[in-house]
Amino acid sequence: MPDASDHAVLITVDDLVESMLSNRPPAVLDIRWQLGRDDGAERYRDGHLPGAVYVDLESELAAPADPALGRHPLPDLERLQASARSWGVDFGSPVVVYDDSAGMSAARAWWLLRWAGVADVRILDGGFGAWRDAGMRVSKGDAKPRTGTVTLSAGAMPTVDMNDVAATSAIVLDARAGERFRGEVEPVDPRPGHIPGAVSAPTSDNVDASGRFLPPSVLRARFADLGVTPGQDVVVYCGSGVTAAHQIAALAVAGIDAALYPGSYSQWSSDPTRPVETSLP
Repeated sequence: MPDASDHAVLITVDDLVESMLSNRPPAVLDIRWQLGRDDGAERYRDGHLPGAVYVDLESELAAPADPALGRHPLPDLERLQASARSWGVDFGSPVVVYDDSAGMSAARAWWLLRWAGVADVRILDGGFGAWRDAGMRVSKGDAKPRTGTVTLSAGAMPTVDMNDVAATSAIVLDARAGERFRGEVEPVDPRPGHIPGAVSAPTSDNVDASGRFLPPSVLRARFADLGVTPGQDVVVYCGSGVTAAHQIAALAVAGIDAALYPGSYSQWSSDPTRPVETSLP
């Protein structure tokens, strides 16, 4: 696929079209998932990029929820490999992921495949909306890809566990909405608040009104304002490790590496021995 100046995280509609017409087209994955909704497959069937395969985040990009591990634990590598092959992902092939929610769920697939050793994975900047707004053809129904040949190997992207977070000297970014960080509301996890010492960095601030990532220079300034600079150790968490992947993608666009805490706040807040803080008066 065409190189990108933003550290090979994103791809534009034009570059994706060019890549689809090349002799090495990417596997295109549709990740229609949003917290509190279960109609992703229906939205996919109503309209998706030609050849795109629907990926179910709950069953294919995560292990079953477990309070001891979080709401979206990392999936078993063998199961993930079987899923990736069923999506038509080949050894050494490029992959493009997209959604219809500003990349918030597609980033989970981006991070997970990168973690599993797939080197060339891009997020379609602006997602399905950008494709549709560009006047590109849309397909309906289910795509039926051939079986791919990819072999996965864990660990290509850094992770930390709960004990690492408790002892870290890194800057810890909380990617959830500000009201959840402050403890004003908590719709899904056991205790409101945040991990002590974490910095609020809502993922929604990574994108513009159209759902496209902000330019690298703007993202660098955003993270600098939060105390993050290149070369500094950074850990990111959210509620369950999904939107935190979007934060890691935005940091990568800005030229900053970061580790994911997969268990995130859903795991931390389920352990009564772990302290939580709020920012309430």
